[in-house]
Amino acid sequence: MGTTAQEEMRRFWDRNERSGRPLSPHVTIYRWSLPMAMSITHRGTGVALSLGVSAFSLAALLLPEQFPHYLSQVRALSLGPALLGSAKFLLALPVSYHTWNGVRHLAWDLGKGLKLPQVTQSGVLVLALTLLSSAWLAAL
Repeated sequence: MGTTAQEEMRRFWDRNERSGRPLSPHVTIYRWSLPMAMSITHRGTGVALSLGVSAFSLAALLLPEQFPHYLSQVRALSLGPALLGSAKFLLALPVSYHTWNGVRHLAWDLGKGLKLPQVTQSGVLVLALTLLSSAWLAAL
């Protein structure tokens, strides 16, 4: 009739050991794809942006001078336009990516673009829009 939870667990582990399967699916057993990489990157940029905003906010609260003072110190470094443009591009990149990929996820929430070819096409579109908008923001 009924089995105890311990008996069920013992049967589960015995069956799992006989089959030689891993305990649970892990990233290392899957072939990497664009949607997988973009999902991981979206989560990473979300964490990085929230940490960056938090750090900037804490700095604004705790540092003794106002923001224009620190901005003038950066300007006094006389960084070349190539270095400054690259830094601005690198700062704009995660913001742009997270924004465009977020729009993509909103479309998915509406049930649009969920077929595999559409997922790949929208992924490529997000990457292109990310690069273009990051370059535009860096040029400002």
